[in-house]
Amino acid sequence: MTDVVIHRVTTLDLKVEPWEWPFAKQRRDDIAAHFAECRRAKPGLWNGRVLLGRNPRFADGLFEASYFETDFASLLAWRDWGFPDRTAFNGFGMGALRAADGAFVLGEMGVHTANAGRLYFPAGTPDLADVNNGVLDLAANVAREVEEETGLAPSDYQAAAHWDCVVTGASIALMRVLDASDMGEALQRRIEANLAAQDEPELCSIRLVRSRSDLTAAMPRFVTAFLETQFSPGEPSS
Repeated sequence: MTDVVIHRVTTLDLKVEPWEWPFAKQRRDDIAAHFAECRRAKPGLWNGRVLLGRNPRFADGLFEASYFETDFASLLAWRDWGFPDRTAFNGFGMGALRAADGAFVLGEMGVHTANAGRLYFPAGTPDLADVNNGVLDLAANVAREVEEETGLAPSDYQAAAHWDCVVTGASIALMRVLDASDMGEALQRRIEANLAAQDEPELCSIRLVRSRSDLTAAMPRFVTAFLETQFSPGEPSS
């Protein structure tokens, strides 16, 4: 199992700077062929511009890193090939929605997505729309992704002051707890109604997680690692 380290921070310093990723340049033809193959299976995949990080550092409640622009095809190939170049990391925010009764709210990714069947908190790879004056605004990214995927606006929840940065291999998932006022089942119904109104929702279903026994293999390790810190150590794990 991949080793996991969790850093709790209150300040993010994520500068976006020009940098040419050697992996993307050197493997350009292989990456293009891989993306073409992926699109044959899932025609809806889009090769947009995304942001990855490098030079991460944690110190005294601060997480800082330098982010650079690349294309989604390079990110996808890098992930599918086992992260062969560790000069970069995939650093993304996740909105850890928590209902008033303590249930966490996760969504199952739809069949047309690159992560079909996986259970995630609302999230998305940062892109240029999340950059403000040369800095990646991850709080704005999370708010946007939550609203796009669930229909919940920032006024529907209270965002925690801290981030739990879950480091697993070449990924850093920055979890921010978002406390909603609705109880679990009510929040689930509300989000599912929003999904039903969308032509092609990113999520196909909503799951509630109330204890370690609700954890499944469909959840990435960074999700289960975070959730394990939220429940009593004495609770059973599935």
